[in-house]
Amino acid sequence: MKTSRFFCLALAWAPLAVAAQPAPPATPKRPVTDTYFGKAVVDNYRWLEDTNSPEAQAWFKAQGEYAKRTLDRIPGRDSLVNTFVRYDKLRAVRYGEVKKRGSRYFYRKTLPAETVGRLYVREGKTGPEVLLFDPLAYDKTKTYAMTAFTPSNDGQRVEIGLQEGGAELSTLRTLVVATKKLLPESIPAVFGGGVTWLPDNSGFLYTPQNSTDPKDPKGNLDTKARLHRLNADPGADPELLSRVKYPQLGIRPDQYPFVYFSDDDTQLYGELGSVDRRVNAWVAAPADLLKPTIGWKRLAAPSDSVYSYLKLGSRLYLYSVKGAPRGRILVTDAANPNPAAAAVLLPEGRLNITGISSTKDFLFVTLNDGINDQIRQYDPRSQQWAPVPLPLTGSATVLPLDAPRSNDALVLVTSWKQPLTVYDYNPVGKKLAVSSFDVKVKYPGMADLVVEELEIPGYDKTPVPLTLIYRKGLKKDGKAVCFMTGYGAYGISATPYFSTRYLALLNQGVVVAETHPRGGSEKGQAWYRAGYQTTKPNTWKDFIASGEYLVKNGYTGPAHLIGEGTSAGGVLIGRAITERPDLFAAAISNVSCSNALRMENSPNGPVNTPEFGTVKDSVQCRALYEMDAFQHVKEGTRYPAVLCVGGMNDPRVIVWQPGKFAAALQNASTSGKPVLMQVNYDNGHFTEDKKVTFRNFANMYAFALWQAGHPAFQPMLTAVK
Repeated sequence: MKTSRFFCLALAWAPLAVAAQPAPPATPKRPVTDTYFGKAVVDNYRWLEDTNSPEAQAWFKAQGEYAKRTLDRIPGRDSLVNTFVRYDKLRAVRYGEVKKRGSRYFYRKTLPAETVGRLYVREGKTGPEVLLFDPLAYDKTKTYAMTAFTPSNDGQRVEIGLQEGGAELSTLRTLVVATKKLLPESIPAVFGGGVTWLPDNSGFLYTPQNSTDPKDPKGNLDTKARLHRLNADPGADPELLSRVKYPQLGIRPDQYPFVYFSDDDTQLYGELGSVDRRVNAWVAAPADLLKPTIGWKRLAAPSDSVYSYLKLGSRLYLYSVKGAPRGRILVTDAANPNPAAAAVLLPEGRLNITGISSTKDFLFVTLNDGINDQIRQYDPRSQQWAPVPLPLTGSATVLPLDAPRSNDALVLVTSWKQPLTVYDYNPVGKKLAVSSFDVKVKYPGMADLVVEELEIPGYDKTPVPLTLIYRKGLKKDGKAVCFMTGYGAYGISATPYFSTRYLALLNQGVVVAETHPRGGSEKGQAWYRAGYQTTKPNTWKDFIASGEYLVKNGYTGPAHLIGEGTSAGGVLIGRAITERPDLFAAAISNVSCSNALRMENSPNGPVNTPEFGTVKDSVQCRALYEMDAFQHVKEGTRYPAVLCVGGMNDPRVIVWQPGKFAAALQNASTSGKPVLMQVNYDNGHFTEDKKVTFRNFANMYAFALWQAGHPAFQPMLTAVK
């Protein structure tokens, strides 16, 4: 009874605490009217888009400081940070990527006391490890992290991508393994920091951006794939693939050209990166790199609907969805690839194909039943298929370690309630053995977790998957706080994974709901296309239907339901709360696409038009307006509490997208509930830095738990005047 009475008092105190807060910084309305195909659309906060203006900078700074003052006063926030730290310390070491070259194993490793990972090497799987590179020691006047590392084929050098302040635009540096010294050249503005080494290890292929400024509107337009020779001047690096050099290929300004080799280095590929997952690629002879122009020959066009491909021996294996929404595997001659005439190796079946990979002698195909994975392997020599034995139901990945030279591979397995386990896998004997890169860990409360994988009726009666995680003994009386998250874009499915951040919520009695709305690929390509461009409303309507199911069945109530969406999931959460503000107690709009009509006017906007649409097309423009949360904020509406989060170094979603949404909600809501704009100056879209990450998520969770009535996050009565 004492806990129940405190819970009721906490709910009574929360509105008083909100009322006692000073008003957020004022945001003046300066209407700008645009006309889209005869429809006039008013934008009251266009001025915030000029993030270089002193006024806009002052607004973001004031909003960030206001948010920080509010978040700092929430009881339980610092305890959440401490919980994240405590859980992190339970894992003695955290291994990241592992890559093998010859007998050397290169890997990222992070100790609990370290904020970012360091690069190590071993001779053999269990040989003594050697620290090769520490990004925190690179320049002690700044904060760096390692976005990527790529060992040369002979294992003598490593190309390292370094990021500063959470920005994803990396600087490339070449490390000599024997001396641990860096070569003098430095190449800036490479997204992600990935490269492809030349077969003779004399240099590498890469694609830089045009600017180091993530807010530069021309930074990622008309980019060029280049070749760098070690110890040469990067400014003179020759151009390999671009719209300007090869106008006959029809490359758009928003497509990223990449050039790389097949695993066995016998073919050269040129490919256009895009949010459109359909491969747009050409093939050439590696010797063409030495010629003034490369003799590109078509490998696959978007109309072939090939999602990925790889060369194994003399054959090219294609993962295609053409005429097969759940996917199928095709095979063609690698020397003369022809997807249209390719033979069917694995026909479409009940399960979704989600990816392919290979070792020296085997092809691996990952299949999914909507949530959980299976893996099959194929031996081209015997033409036999066999299952890869998996120890549990969940997510599984085959990670080849040195594909062209050996069959060595890791298999990574996890589930909603079991941490990642790493196995060494021998495809010849089909044997799994716990790897030396696996770290056993047992977290508190793991044994008490319950997982329900359901299908619930959507708003249009379509069955929609919904995953629930909670502790044993949950009372379905509508009083539990529920954290409901969703994404639903780019065909990305919400597959099982173990999260210590979620565990911190679960161990406080919170129900975690992972939604699987249309726009992902849980049910194949038809599911993806049912939440795409003109069908995008299905994404947030599925999210709303999931929330309604949780309320109807007593898992939570509207006073305790939290909704969360990140990045493209900003469309989902933004439109969910503007369409059903009464359903949610709180919402987290994290680095969110909130102003879809204006996305094309952001640096990363043009490259995303294949997913969301363009304002230049009348039908797609209407769809963009419909998915625009900012444009659907209505004056005089009782909106839930909302925390918007933006990163000043974010190259994917510019900070004014969540900023304008926050401004509109602050001026429109009549609920009296807080709307905050948290501005991260040490973070981009995300960051590896644990200290920054822990603080960021603790802020989000504490805000939402406060507003959803969790007793551990309510201001004390003495703090209310």
